[in-house]
Amino acid sequence: MIARHPSFHESFAPAWGLFEYWKATGEPRAKEAAERAGDHFLEHRLFRSTRTGEVIHPSWVALHYPPYWHYDFLHGLLVLSRLGLLPDPRADDAIDLLESRRLKDGRWRPGGYWWRPPGTAGSNVEVVDWGRSGPNEMITLNALRVFRAAGRAGSNDRRRAMASER
Repeated sequence: MIARHPSFHESFAPAWGLFEYWKATGEPRAKEAAERAGDHFLEHRLFRSTRTGEVIHPSWVALHYPPYWHYDFLHGLLVLSRLGLLPDPRADDAIDLLESRRLKDGRWRPGGYWWRPPGTAGSNVEVVDWGRSGPNEMITLNALRVFRAAGRAGSNDRRRAMASER
């Protein structure tokens, strides 16, 4: 059976890998495949159904780190930033959503977790405690990378400065 609709979970990491392979080797088919995957994310504005415009899955609009094999809009944006596709206006909804999640201090909190802290029984136990008590440094780093690639690095800083002037 041939898939007619690619999986977001199974596409974001290979798209990134194919793009990096193209950069290392110059293989044009790798770049073309990565860009096709990027266009698929953009067709869905990174998290919306093409039929209804609704959010495809609630976990896709929550911020997570580490993502493992799961998809969320920040990791989609990060891949698009690597591919140079963030100037596409179809990414604007996701970039706006990311900006709306920014805390007053300029950082981001996770909206969910795929891991369990060390010492916890069960699956998805991680040797590193990625933190659950406050903002996540890796989510913040990746969000700032996305903003820089989208040319929005200081937009929230300007908004905070305007609010403090009031």
